[in-house]
Parts: sequence; structure tokens; C-alpha cells
Amino acid sequence: MLVGLVVLWPGGAPAHERTGVGFDRQTQQATVTKVVKVSCASVNASGDAPTGDTSTAEGSSAQQQARGTCKRATIRVDTGSDKGRTFTEIVQPDQSRQLEQGEKVVVAYEPSAPKDLQYSVADVNRRIPMTVLALIFAAAVVVVGRLRGVMALVALAISFMVLNFFVLPAILQGSNPLVVAVVGSSAIMLIALYLCHGLSARTSVAVLGTLISLFLIGILGSLFIDWAALTGNTDDNTGLIHGLYPSIDMSGLLLAGIIIGSLGVLDDVTVTQTSAVWELHEANPSMGWRGLYRAGIRIGRDHIASVVNTLVLAYAGAALPLLLLFSIAQSSVGGVANSELVAEEIVRTLVGSIGLVASVPVTTVLAALVVSADRPATGKASLPAIPEAAPAAGTAPAAPGATTTASTAQARGGRGRRRKR
Repeated sequence: MLVGLVVLWPGGAPAHERTGVGFDRQTQQATVTKVVKVSCASVNASGDAPTGDTSTAEGSSAQQQARGTCKRATIRVDTGSDKGRTFTEIVQPDQSRQLEQGEKVVVAYEPSAPKDLQYSVADVNRRIPMTVLALIFAAAVVVVGRLRGVMALVALAISFMVLNFFVLPAILQGSNPLVVAVVGSSAIMLIALYLCHGLSARTSVAVLGTLISLFLIGILGSLFIDWAALTGNTDDNTGLIHGLYPSIDMSGLLLAGIIIGSLGVLDDVTVTQTSAVWELHEANPSMGWRGLYRAGIRIGRDHIASVVNTLVLAYAGAALPLLLLFSIAQSSVGGVANSELVAEEIVRTLVGSIGLVASVPVTTVLAALVVSADRPATGKASLPAIPEAAPAAGTAPAAPGATTTASTAQARGGRGRRRKR
């Protein structure tokens, strides 16, 4: 992992000339200073229905605008070289985003456009609610998790730093997305697991189980992405990336996304399984590795059912608008699954789920083998001498062997010589 970081370290994302399309635009912060209601016809915001047909969506919208009331918003630019400059924008009545006075917005800047058309409202400024929500999340994690929660937040911050300063710039510079994803995921996993759970045999078993599962996900993902002829270039954003950086392997980028997306859930599964086996050993130190594996895998089966369902529903929720479009078009299940947009999500879901399922037996058997070797010391040489107490008045003398049994029980109940967990 360290060698990979050194060899692939990008030193920053390569510069390019902005296209002004989509996310590749110059933006500034701004404030809506004034909103006035005006007739749509007076500001030329309405038009005749296309071909005179008012039964279509376009015709109905045009007709509503002709009779509706628009808004003329005055926006002040708050950042950049044009700070303090104002411009106006007409908001039509059927627009989903209605501007209000005092609202913070994000404006797009196009320097090559005529001066009165250089700025336009691109989005609402959501920094304050997003910051408040992040603070609530951090407070909840710290209150419930205490020191572990603090370390988890530190690990989360480091994970974002690895993604922002290594994974993304390295891919943009043309490095193999699969190799970058494997190195970056390994760095995130090692830092997060050891930082949150400590440097111990238990954590190391979880790390090893996660690495094996990631390797399996990488192999299956590469095989089925090639077999299904998935290009990874399926929407406007990936098309823009391919246009700006033609050297990027888009199918490799898809595989990198599968690996990184599976990492978070894999960590949860492997740590939980390892902890379960360790606790089973604490409850019964004499249990062998086979018994530990059988008990641990019974716990893992419940975990598999819940985790796979969670992963499938997470991907389905992310693709819900797309699924609605297919439902509106009354497409068959086979036709929907054959579409590259949906096929990508199916491959992403199933490959990740296979890796999650495989991580349960792999991690459980590793944990059972490691912890079963950690047995309490036995034998006369290792047991401390325990003086035999005189029987109390009125009690029967102890039966032969009772002292030995009690001594053995006390020795087992005490601390055995064990490796540090």
C-alpha cells in the first residue's frame, strides 16, 4: 500500500480549460436582494404554444406563462472579482426553484458571454443546513460512541482526504483506476480499522478478511464488466469526464467505484464477525476452532441477510428516478435489466453482495483459527500454589480431590497467560 501511494501519488489534479458545461463551470456566491412580481407577458417570458397545440406539456406550460405572474429577482454577487455587481433574472411560475428575497444562491459565471448575460442562478446555497446537519451527526457519534466515536470521525476525515488528495487526482492524471482504487481502499481500510479498533490481533484478522473480499470483488467486477460490455459512460457526468479526459478508462472507473463503494459495508461485516468469534472464545476458552467457526457462522448468516438487503435497497434508492422512467415507459423487466444504465447497477449490486457474503465465512474461519490458539495456560508448573483452607467447625471434611478441583477452577477463573487482544 505504501509503495502504491508513493508510485501513484499525483501531486494535484491536472489543470484544464473550463468548458462552462454542467459542473465544469465557474461559480460564485450571491444573494437575492429584491424580488418583484411582474406579468410574464411584459418581460417576454411567455410564448405561444408550439404548433398551436396546447394539449402537449410544452403548449400547456406556454399557455400558463402567458396568463401567469413571473418574478424579477435582483441578485448581488458576493464573491470573486465582480463582488457587489448585480444582475436580474426572470423566474417563471412553473419553475421548480422559486427565488425569495434574502436567499443565498450559487451563480454560474461565463466570461465569454455578453456582459448582461454572464451571470445566472445555478443553485441554492445549502452550506448552512449541511453544516448544521454535519454537526448534529458528529455530536451524536461522540455522545454515543465517546472515544471510539471521536476516533471514527477522525478516520472519516482521513478517508475523505485520501479520496480527495490521492484517488481522484491520480485517476485524472491517467493512472489505472483499478490500481488506484485498490491502493486507496487499502489505505482507507488500514487507517480506519486500526484507528478505531486499535492495533491488535482482532483488528488484523478483520483487515485480512476485508482484503481477501476486496480482491474477490475486483476479480468478479473486472470479469463481468468486460463480459457485459459495460462502458461506464452512461450519463451526462461521465460523458463530460470522458470529454475532458479521454485517457481515463471509464470501465475501469466503474470498477473502482464498485470497490470503494463496497469497502464501507465490508468493514462493518468483518469487524462484527471477528468481534463475535472473540467474544465466543471469551465465554468458552476451551472451544476449538471448529466449534468457534460453527457458532460464528450462525451469527454471520443473520448478518448476511440484513447486509445484502441493505445494499440492494441502497442502490435501488439511488436509481429510483431511473426506475420510475422505465416504469412510465412500461418496459419489461428483461428490457430494463438489459439497459446499460440498469445493468451497471445490477453488476455493482451483485458483485458487491457476493464479496460481502464471502467475507463472512472467510473472516470467521480466520478469526477462529487465530483466537483458538489463545488458550489459558494449563499444567502444574504454571498454576500457583493455593493453600488448603482448614474446614470450618461443623462442616464435613472435603472429599478427596475436592481441593484439586477447586484449585483448578480458581486457576481457570483467574487470568491466563494470553496474547494481547
